[in-house]
Amino acid sequence: MTEKRITAAVNGKIYDRTVPVYMTLAEFLRDELDLTGTKIGCNEGECGACTVILSGEAVCSCLVLAVEADGQEILTIEGLSGGELHPLQQAFLDAGAVQCGFCTPGMILTAKALLSHNPYPTEDEIRKGIEGNICRCTGYNRIIRAVMLAAERMRP
Repeated sequence: MTEKRITAAVNGKIYDRTVPVYMTLAEFLRDELDLTGTKIGCNEGECGACTVILSGEAVCSCLVLAVEADGQEILTIEGLSGGELHPLQQAFLDAGAVQCGFCTPGMILTAKALLSHNPYPTEDEIRKGIEGNICRCTGYNRIIRAVMLAAERMRP
């Protein structure tokens, strides 16, 4: 069998597709659903540019097969905000944590998963939480400040 039918909720919308069994989740999102906010960098799970949230956990979508997402919920950067910027997106802008933007979607989704599990992270916990995401432009200090700022804004 070289293809399999999958059903997944992506950004709150149900998709039913037949995909090659070897297609990665990153390829599925970009090529099948035209959600190009998911970037493909290293294609080896080393850079974090392809990070999405799969059933509540941040994953490198280049390492997950699309068939593994069958029956699961996926959140991409396109689904993060409902018209207005999400507090994380706004914090990244406010803290100057965006330059070229290639790593930003993966970085923001990694930070969202971190804050979902730990709404009061320390600087060290943020550093540890984003260590799988590489940024070559901005530098990590502004990114860490942005995550801390978002955490403050998102607290009840």
